[in-house]
Amino acid sequence: MTPHPLTIRTMTAQDAFAWDAFVERCPQATFFHKSAWKTLIEEEFGHRTHYLLAENSEGIQGILPLAEIRHFYFGHSLSSLPFAVYGGIAALSEAATHALDQHAQQLAQVLQVDHLEYRQREVLHPEWPHKELYVTFRKPIDPDIDQNLKNIPRKQRAMVRSGIAHGLASEIDDGVDRFYSVLADNMHRHGTPTFSRRYFARLKSLFGDDCEILSVVKDQQVISSVLSFYFRDEVLPYYAGDTLAARQLAGNDFKYWELMRRSCERGIRLFDYGRSKIGTGSYSFKKNWGFEPTPLPYEYRLYRSDTVPDQNPLNPKYQFFIRTWRQLPRPVTTWLGPKIVRYLG
Repeated sequence: MTPHPLTIRTMTAQDAFAWDAFVERCPQATFFHKSAWKTLIEEEFGHRTHYLLAENSEGIQGILPLAEIRHFYFGHSLSSLPFAVYGGIAALSEAATHALDQHAQQLAQVLQVDHLEYRQREVLHPEWPHKELYVTFRKPIDPDIDQNLKNIPRKQRAMVRSGIAHGLASEIDDGVDRFYSVLADNMHRHGTPTFSRRYFARLKSLFGDDCEILSVVKDQQVISSVLSFYFRDEVLPYYAGDTLAARQLAGNDFKYWELMRRSCERGIRLFDYGRSKIGTGSYSFKKNWGFEPTPLPYEYRLYRSDTVPDQNPLNPKYQFFIRTWRQLPRPVTTWLGPKIVRYLG
């Protein structure tokens, strides 16, 4: 049979429903392929997006969400997808993958970007430079709640039980205020700029029930909080923060156990612990929960740049900035942080 010819075009507002329907059924697609990210990136950060779709007479055969970030210091990039841990091409055939890939490379040259980035979970271009910094942690959730607790290694399970013994409780928040207060304080202590409160409120409004905040409380005081995404049968805790008091109360361990327990109750079957940098505390914490790391082979096609970008806190050239940021008053970092982080992607 003669294959149906493919065409590549840019997504329009009228395509949003069909785009999201494709995301739901395409095995390669992730939560970050949803069309609402286009709105978020454009309206909250002011970046230009290029959402490509491959289609034929049978409908959409593949998609590639791209966003362009331009900054005098951080450079000019075309990425799938900034502010996301996963991205890249999601397609039903090799032909659609190839067509979208070729179009993206041509677009990168037309835009004269420094580099094109794919944040895919699988290698597409082994010959391209890769960033071997990040891993992801994904593990099935057992249908039995008690079995999930037993599956946590003994030492970490003891921490969860410690949180329970301290009388901690979890609550689902309607708004973002409690979560943002904890997160902003946490980020400030680590010397890292964070997003605005409005950004998290926008996440909630755009994704609805698929975006949920769980807060851990002790004596009616929030000590830990996490914002999670739900996609198909997966849960992905994405933004999280803890107070100093949480350390003594095992609040962080209790938080993730409660998220896992609640997810089990609602029929979720996979816990995605998200991205971590190799060799960090976050990496060790997730391994201690019995999760095994899977490399994230982020790929780069370099055009006007000689090296893969390295905009992360482990880069030595940012250590002075981190130390300085910790010394700034909280109101200053809360105001200035969103103006910086919008370019970090």
